[in-house]
Amino acid sequence: MNYLLAALGVIGVSASGPIMAATAAPALAIAFWRNSLGAVIMGVPAGIRQRTRFRQLGTAEYQWSAIAAVALALHFACFISALKLTSVAAATALVCLQAAWIAFYQLFGGIRPARAVLGGLGMALAGVLVISGFDLTVSPEAILGDGLAVAGGALAAFYTMAGGQARRTMSTGVYTTLCYGACALLLAVMCAALGQPLTGFDGKAWLGILAVTLVAQIMGHSIFNHLLATISPLVVSMIILLEIPGAAVLAAVFLGEKLPGGTYVGLGLILVGLAVVVLRQGRSGVKAPHPPQ
Repeated sequence: MNYLLAALGVIGVSASGPIMAATAAPALAIAFWRNSLGAVIMGVPAGIRQRTRFRQLGTAEYQWSAIAAVALALHFACFISALKLTSVAAATALVCLQAAWIAFYQLFGGIRPARAVLGGLGMALAGVLVISGFDLTVSPEAILGDGLAVAGGALAAFYTMAGGQARRTMSTGVYTTLCYGACALLLAVMCAALGQPLTGFDGKAWLGILAVTLVAQIMGHSIFNHLLATISPLVVSMIILLEIPGAAVLAAVFLGEKLPGGTYVGLGLILVGLAVVVLRQGRSGVKAPHPPQ
């Protein structure tokens, strides 16, 4: 049963990029509705079962949730914008560098990574350079998209670390309700400031927004949160790395996305490099993250 759930989870997170790339709505609007709907879907059962817990939250829990929400809002702004500018495969692989970013942040926190981790980071960086090199021949927009995806990965890592602090004392339902809700509010403010509409889309766009919420935000991530109770975080983190080739395959099949042959080399380098980072972090007792896409 766990293997079936894992397969469904991989399909869910892999579909995130292709669905958002195909949705004809502004990037911030997609992010707003995805988080708003996610907050409602997660918040209703949490409010029923843990109503008292919401009233007992402390200042530190609100602070960490707020920090995570800011990072998540900026992550979605970068990642969804990247999907509109560069290929789904490249954007997904580059944003999945969050595992490497966490290792980088830990280095500044005084945690020295093992040599194998440094080797994995170097391999992933080489993959970034390979992808960017080929995208440079495609268009300036593709390079901008690559940069936004890399920034999205860095923000996802920060979101994961802040969320880890909040989750020490908060259940998944309570935390996601607060974080997704606050994230949606921030995105609404950003939409107003930048003049991006939140309504007025056609039926296909609304269908895309609903699909990415149910498939990626709820099905994909909820399944992986469930699997963490029965499978080690290391194994779950390794399974989630299948999002990189999964997104590339789905984009090729459903969006007709064709990439230069060398881009696949870059995707492979990132995948192998991140696998090394996750494996070594798991052996050192560091809980590897799963992506928020």
